[in-house]
Amino acid sequence: MKQAQEMQSRMAKMQEELAATLVSGQSGGGMVEVTLNGKQIVQKLKIDPSVVDPGDVELLEDLITAAFNDAQKKLLDLTQNGLSKVTGGLNIPGLNLPF
Repeated sequence: MKQAQEMQSRMAKMQEELAATLVSGQSGGGMVEVTLNGKQIVQKLKIDPSVVDPGDVELLEDLITAAFNDAQKKLLDLTQNGLSKVTGGLNIPGLNLPF
């Protein structure tokens, strides 16, 4: 029981740290960059003016999507790594992070 309480405490601390974490994803060789916080909320979007072409909006949409997905994957990897440290590598059903 004590170990479960300690794990719960470490989990809460990890969630706090994760919420304060910023992760950036890029696409187009860095022409589009999306920054997410640990709760997967977009904090910043940077677009190089050279990719803004009114005649090719689809390219810009694809670049933004790819940058967001890159940031989200990095955040998931970071979360899983932190979760593994907290649980000692145990796969505990019902632990769905981030939040």
